[in-house]
Amino acid sequence: MELTSVLKFLENRAILVTGATGFLAKIFVEKILRVQPNVKKLYLLLRAQDNDAALQRFNNEAVAKDLFKLLREKHGANLNTFISERTTIIPGDITIENLGVKDTNLLEEMWREVNVVVNLAATTNFDERYDVSLGLNTFGAINVLNFAKKCSKLKVLLHVSTAYVSGEKRGLILETPYNLGETLNGTSGLDIYTEKKVMEETLKQLRVEGSSQESITSAMKELGLQRARKYGWPNPYVFTKALAEMILGDMKEDVPLVIFRPTIVTSTLRDPFPGWVEGIRTIDSLAVGYGKGKLTCFLGDPEAIIDLIPADMVVNAMIVTMMAHADQRGSQIIYHVGTSVSNPVKFTCPQEYAFRYFKEHPWIDKQGKPVIVGKVNVLSSMDSFRRYMALRYMLPLKGLEIVNTILCQFFQDKYSELDRKIKFVMRLIDLYEPYLFFKGVYDDMNTEKLRRAAKESGIETDVFNFNPKSINWEDYFMNTHIPGVVKYVFK
Repeated sequence: MELTSVLKFLENRAILVTGATGFLAKIFVEKILRVQPNVKKLYLLLRAQDNDAALQRFNNEAVAKDLFKLLREKHGANLNTFISERTTIIPGDITIENLGVKDTNLLEEMWREVNVVVNLAATTNFDERYDVSLGLNTFGAINVLNFAKKCSKLKVLLHVSTAYVSGEKRGLILETPYNLGETLNGTSGLDIYTEKKVMEETLKQLRVEGSSQESITSAMKELGLQRARKYGWPNPYVFTKALAEMILGDMKEDVPLVIFRPTIVTSTLRDPFPGWVEGIRTIDSLAVGYGKGKLTCFLGDPEAIIDLIPADMVVNAMIVTMMAHADQRGSQIIYHVGTSVSNPVKFTCPQEYAFRYFKEHPWIDKQGKPVIVGKVNVLSSMDSFRRYMALRYMLPLKGLEIVNTILCQFFQDKYSELDRKIKFVMRLIDLYEPYLFFKGVYDDMNTEKLRRAAKESGIETDVFNFNPKSINWEDYFMNTHIPGVVKYVFK
């Protein structure tokens, strides 16, 4: 693999980014604007009513954030001018043909100018409605591909998927594609258009029956779980992401296609500064609950490997792959971007680091008192979790009913609320159980080859570092990640 300067590749390029206000998308945009101000144009697609609303949303959800503080320090009062000269903020929707772009002149301009398409628009909710997951993650990806095919100067399409399209596979999971109709459990008959038909007919029937919006939402969530698990995937998020990979590989024709599979994305390691994070991301919900004294136990295999990767490393790898695979007509390559092979972290390590951090830097509650944390009790099996729930909440081991009928009647409101909370917890456990006892590790040989090629070619590896071996996990958790979560996520 012969590589050239990444900064040179980015110079005078026109790049379309979907889902432009998402976590990774904002880091991607900030990075390019900061390291290559001579980029020709960043076309940033996001959901909004019109141009004004789109611009306002991008300014509020991206530019106004701390993420852009280095650019703000560099450009001062000229920041908005600097950004507006290099970006076009577009109201759109990838679930619609031509990405929902209504301005025909802008469409023609994009088809004429765009060199790189980066698809980051998605729903990552494990418990999403099936119509929403299919629309965004699968058919949205098809619309992005069809749009890319119309771009006369297209060099590469980068589609961001997830490593967890692997479902509950064990052992070493390779960077290989899924073929159209392939399933994880061998069940035949998988077809994306059949899935769409099943979804639409179910939705239509619910509406004919006059179901409430709440009932429709609940039914569509259940449908997503049923359809995913029928073919071996644990939830509709990873199922619809896998469907997208299949259809993109089948329909790509001569489009150079890179499918990017990051693992669990965490706060920035270094770029634009250490510890930036947004929203409660997977493991961070545990840090929040623990630091506030609300988490006393957790469920999972203490010997399992948890695959984490800082967000800036993901973005750096994305940018390098864009350059590495430009103009490779009709090619397809898959990249796992994670650490479970190159620099693994045991499931128990984040717990230990969190204990040490919050013992030294306790969270101050609303009353101004420090929250004292203790060691978390790790429940290493579903049986131990059921026993814990039974003892703590007087539940039978295989159900959610309150055991003591007299108490239930006497404290009706209290137990009604408790029952709701327990059902919510059990739903979360049902969704996350496959990952709490995950037995796979993600081979990253393609990513390693790219790292080696970048080093041998002498490209800007200091600017675009994505070597997981360079992460010191203790230092990262104690001095970067947990402080970042406390600063940007704790409320």
